[in-house]
Amino acid sequence: MPADRCAPTILTAVGLAGIAPAALAGWADWADLPPEQARVGLAHAVTNVAAVAFYTASLAARLRGRPTRGRLWSLGGLTAVAVSGALGGHVAYRRAVGGHPAA
Repeated sequence: MPADRCAPTILTAVGLAGIAPAALAGWADWADLPPEQARVGLAHAVTNVAAVAFYTASLAARLRGRPTRGRLWSLGGLTAVAVSGALGGHVAYRRAVGGHPAA
């Protein structure tokens, strides 16, 4: 909502607050992957770290009263999330199709 600049800041902060449980669940899943999928899982994790860094920078910019800069950092975060999602989908699909049972 253009009139309410508070909403993106709150939503970014709430999203960042959910990182720890998601990372722990991902780490537990990654530990059970075969080596070829674990490499893709590692790339997935690295792109997630990049997304967290972008969104943290976005939140910091927004809190400092720089909404345009915050939007640009968010765009970087969205790009990293898109790449991470593709990698994570690849791992999940290979796990389901490849005969490796899910945790």
